[in-house]
Amino acid sequence: MAEIVVVFDFDKTIIDLDSDNWVVDEFGASDMFDQLVPTMPWNTVMDTMMKEIHARGKTMQDIEQVLKRAPVIPWVVPAIKAAHALGCDLKIVSDANLFFVETILEHSGIKDCFSEINTNPSYVDDEGKLRIRPYHDFDHKCNNPCPPNMCKGLVIERMQAASLAMEGNNNKKRMIYLGDGTGDFCPSLMLKEQDFVMPRKDFPVWKLMNENHQLIKAKIHGWTDGEELQHILLRIIKAITTIEEKQILSAVDHSKLVESRGIYSFRVIGESDEHEPDKLSQAIPQIRKDLLILSMTLSLLVMKTKLIRRPSTLHHSVAEQLSDE
Repeated sequence: MAEIVVVFDFDKTIIDLDSDNWVVDEFGASDMFDQLVPTMPWNTVMDTMMKEIHARGKTMQDIEQVLKRAPVIPWVVPAIKAAHALGCDLKIVSDANLFFVETILEHSGIKDCFSEINTNPSYVDDEGKLRIRPYHDFDHKCNNPCPPNMCKGLVIERMQAASLAMEGNNNKKRMIYLGDGTGDFCPSLMLKEQDFVMPRKDFPVWKLMNENHQLIKAKIHGWTDGEELQHILLRIIKAITTIEEKQILSAVDHSKLVESRGIYSFRVIGESDEHEPDKLSQAIPQIRKDLLILSMTLSLLVMKTKLIRRPSTLHHSVAEQLSDE
């Protein structure tokens, strides 16, 4: 199941607002913020605002308490926990900053669900101010509508390259990307035909996808609220998993299951097996149950049975599985 990588945006995808705006508004610094936004990059604005908030006598503890009050989208936390429990590899790609993201994730009890948090770095300087730096240099040269400090498409390309380097032509990873903003359009363009993208309906990325749908290779599944997000995300995971189970069970249909010392192993049926008791019909129900409960072992079973899954075939099968539900 680690073959499924789920990548989340943060603001307005996990929490129901922009974390930068939330902090600025809660400290009553909106007027200064609005004046600065047209004059410099957003990332630089936030670094300047953190200096201002510190100058007003606010501490890191004050900022932390404000962040803990940020509203998380209902149903999203259970969705994240469920995907993690199923063995998916969860990552974040956000144009917020590390302190904001980690504080909210930890307060929500889901920080440990994520293997990567890709966002603007932040640190506390010697004077106790929170400083925010850009994730990418301002000359990342992306031609898509990405902010100068972060191209999420480059982050996705790096993830894809890492998977390819580790697994080569045997790379079977499927990616599911969830986002809402203009900056989530570029990473959506990087997804492959076997991947899925989940844009939030009636948000900027949704509009961009509707206007440029011919550029998107991945399957598009929009969502409106947290309940719909959870339903669609888990349905996609289930569909991919079900196809994998069917492929494994198809291989079982052409082999003889032998139980030895409580461990299941496979061997090809030969002529000498003709008169042996057939245990296959008794074993299949238990195998189905085990595959559903222990889905995290799917990749190992695929490797052991040396199944070859062609991406295009799996992709269409998953689409059919979703359409049947």
